[in-house]
Formats: sequence, C-alpha cells, structure tokens
Amino acid sequence: MLVAAAVCPCPPLLVPPVAAGAAPELDGARAACTDALGVLAAARPDRLVVVGPAEQSGRGPHPQGARGSFRGFGVDVDVWLGPERGPAPERPLPTSLAVAAWLLDRIDWSDAPIEGLGVGEPLEPERCIQTGRGIAARAERVALLVMGDASACRTLKAPGYLDERAAPFDAEVARALGAADVAALQALDAELAYELKASGRACWQVLAGAAEGADLGGSLLYEDAPYGVGYVVATWS
Repeated sequence: MLVAAAVCPCPPLLVPPVAAGAAPELDGARAACTDALGVLAAARPDRLVVVGPAEQSGRGPHPQGARGSFRGFGVDVDVWLGPERGPAPERPLPTSLAVAAWLLDRIDWSDAPIEGLGVGEPLEPERCIQTGRGIAARAERVALLVMGDASACRTLKAPGYLDERAAPFDAEVARALGAADVAALQALDAELAYELKASGRACWQVLAGAAEGADLGGSLLYEDAPYGVGYVVATWS
C-alpha cells in the first residue's frame, strides 16, 4: 500500500556541477526536494520505488545500486541508486533517475530498499494507472519518489517555445499534485501533455494509480518555471 509520495522535477540542472554558474537559480527547488524526501523518510516505508521518464533504453526496472552518470552533460559525476554501489550496468540509469539518485544521496537515504522504474513518456494513461496499482501492491508500506517536469513551453525562450496552453496546464498539474487529487491526475490529457513537452505526465499517472484508496493528503512545496519549464515539488502522506 502506498503510504507516502514525493514529486520532484528532474532537470539535470538540479545537480550543481551540471548547472555550474547558474546553480543558485534552482536553490529553492533543491531545498523543496530535500524537504519532500524528508516526508518519505518519516513514513518509514518498507520499499521506495523511484519512477521517472525514460527513453526506450532506460525503461523497465533498475535495481538498487544501479549507476547513472552526468558525463553526457560535461561533468565527471556518477551516482548510484541507493547506498550500495553495483557493477557497471548494461543499462545505466536514465537521466531522471540519475537526478533522483543524486537527491537521495544528499540526504544519505538508507531508510528502505530502493528500486527504480523508467517510464516511457508515451505510455497510455490506463497502463500508467495499472503500473501504479502494481507498485502499491509490492509491500505493506510503499513510498514513491516521482520524477518529472511540467510543460516546457512557458516562455519564448523555453525549449518548446511559448504555448498559451502551457500555463493553465501547469496550474492544474500543480493544483492536483498539491491536493493529492487522484482523479484529476488520472484524467490528464496525454496528447496535450505531449504537445507541451510535459515529461512528468506518465509518472504522475503512475502515482495516481498507486494512490487509489490510500486516502493521502497533499502539500505543494514549490512551483515555478525557470528557463520556461514548469517545475513542481509536492508531497503526499
């Protein structure tokens, strides 16, 4: 059963060596993510499942100790999922889970075993919901760390350019995540999310499936759109 969840954005810029001189611009987001992970630890889960968007090569399960890297972003930084360090995997962590691993390392996570799951952004809503239900059934007390960004179309300089639909979409996402509104997340328009380059849609719907019947309350810790991309941090407990 799901007992707690944290929702965090997953831009590599959260990792200060990647952001370099721009690192202070996301200090607020990093602090909110740290607070959100504290909620997961306080729930004393039996298992932590980390879910994040992934390309084809990064989908599927990733065991505790799986390694990720930010070398592709020009910095010599490696991370591991959890306190253990496994051998070099055939499939490295997708970027979203590497960011999650970096966040977890900041708080020295050792509260429960970890597993990662890379989710394809085109995954149909019903399959996302079914995946979430399966995750919630894996242990008596399951916690979820859900990685993903909102739209990438909030400004003219955003990766997806300006789309007037982006701000209302992000506002509804932030409201639903902050209110733990399972029905609203399950009803998110997958096609619109794709057009707005909202990488978190599938992962939020995995969360919605996992949270069915859990009667969790939500709290919105952070919502902003630096660089024209929507970032949301929320907790469910």
